[in-house]
Amino acid sequence: MFRHLLALRQLSTRSISSTARRQVANKVAETQKLYQVDNGIPVHLKGGTVDALLYRFTMTLTILGTGGALYQLLSAALPRKN
Repeated sequence: MFRHLLALRQLSTRSISSTARRQVANKVAETQKLYQVDNGIPVHLKGGTVDALLYRFTMTLTILGTGGALYQLLSAALPRKN
């Protein structure tokens, strides 16, 4: 049992340390070049199709939420007569 705990501890320290086998490539410079190009596209849409879809989805939810809130305010301000 103790041997298994030592092996687990050693495995966890190896995966956290900087000498791990798999190193992730640094893509910051490439991403900065993509966002700094002056092509007339807003920054929040320069990520491509996923950013455009996420933007449209967010705007749709915002408009629907605002409409729903206004409807609820109107229905509360003008209650139905019995």
